[in-house]
Amino acid sequence: MARAKDDMSWAEVRKLSTTYLKIPFALLCVEAFYWFLTQPSNTLAPIQVTEAWTWHMLTELIYGTGSSSLGYEGGWLTKVTLYHPDFYPYAGVGAISLYVSDECAGIHEMIFISTLVMMTDGVSQRMRIKTCAVMCVIVYILNIMRLLAFYPIAISGCVENPGLINCEGPMWRFHIMVYQWVFLVVLLSMWLIWFKWIGASKSMKQAAARERYQWKFAWRSSWQKIHIATAVIGIGLIVLAILNVTTSQDAMDAKRMVDICSFQDLVTSQCNDAQNDWNNQISSSWSMASIGMLALAGMGITISKPEELKSEEEE
Repeated sequence: MARAKDDMSWAEVRKLSTTYLKIPFALLCVEAFYWFLTQPSNTLAPIQVTEAWTWHMLTELIYGTGSSSLGYEGGWLTKVTLYHPDFYPYAGVGAISLYVSDECAGIHEMIFISTLVMMTDGVSQRMRIKTCAVMCVIVYILNIMRLLAFYPIAISGCVENPGLINCEGPMWRFHIMVYQWVFLVVLLSMWLIWFKWIGASKSMKQAAARERYQWKFAWRSSWQKIHIATAVIGIGLIVLAILNVTTSQDAMDAKRMVDICSFQDLVTSQCNDAQNDWNNQISSSWSMASIGMLALAGMGITISKPEELKSEEEE
């Protein structure tokens, strides 16, 4: 059967799909990598610690001395406890203990906005990298502002019901709303404003006009010291990930106990602890292996600019 004149060919469909689906596909890949990276708790501990410290210090500065304290959670200084007489009294003191987890650090949002920026066609790489740096700083500041808002919002709920358990409910509702909707709207708005400000639509049209030129992906043929060092680090991380599971006595003990509990259908606190220990070992290994594979891929694959584009830029 002859194809109608106005019908799209499969090549055109594939080309259109590549153009419009590459950003969602990139976001899915980044989400998968982020999930592997943050499976064990406190994977991003250095960033979590800096945010917890900043949150604590600014809370003390804005709301007064004694309004918060900084403590340890899981071996890291990431717990911030808020104090107010109207909060539910734990151990005789009105307090709410909060923990800056991997998700609370804002890295997820930084990766999301950076992916949107880096996948925008028609914008120079230097501009995109600078934009990502600025966007990440803005996200960091917005996240700190979100954390600082917890204290007055929690007080607003507990003033009406002083000393009542879970009186800080408005704070948790605010937290859920921000993570489910507000941050997404803010991030998309930031990208759209930047897109309009730099005139990316015009640049994208110009880039589309040069789509006949194909960028080439190939294995790196020339290796410099930085490439070799990064690749060695990547291989080292993968090896460590394997050894972390296969040679760790703690991991083997946990796996042995998990197998015994599974075989005998046991449900005990010891079985639960062993399962948690084994899951943490596996998650840590996945994180290290993911970083290692990313390093290897980044160093082993090159992206070459088409000769036609090079000649056009030289002219």
